[in-house]
Amino acid sequence: MSELKEGQKAPEFTAADQDGNTVTLGQFEGKKVVLYFYPKDSTPGCTAEACDFRDNYQGLKAKGIEVLGVSVDDEKSHQKFIAKHSLPFTLLADTDKKIVEAYGVWGEKNMYGKKYMGTNRTTFVIDENGVIAHIIKKVDTKNSTAQILELLNS
Repeated sequence: MSELKEGQKAPEFTAADQDGNTVTLGQFEGKKVVLYFYPKDSTPGCTAEACDFRDNYQGLKAKGIEVLGVSVDDEKSHQKFIAKHSLPFTLLADTDKKIVEAYGVWGEKNMYGKKYMGTNRTTFVIDENGVIAHIIKKVDTKNSTAQILELLNS
């Protein structure tokens, strides 16, 4: 699959959220969406990123921005992660890896010399028309919101 680029239509998806509700990208038409992909619930970097979005969530909502987190963890894992950190936004369970593959973020990773397949932390900012406005590949987990707002204000 070819790599997604800014200016392209974002791939449509359908997934279950933490409560088993069906979520599609299309239902956010008319709103900006921060679609952020992260490797695993309750790991240090992923927790830092989720808590940064939590702490800045009201400001993002005030700007008409929806936040959707995506990992290959299941609904039960997402429920625990949300409860533990009081996350106010939706987490999507991509257990069949359809979304991570459609967005090109599933790939080979390397930790301590060991190669494995996993989710590459990436954030997509999708505009009101479903077009990818920005792609952030070097995510600053502690300052994700600031990175996004800087791009939107530039």
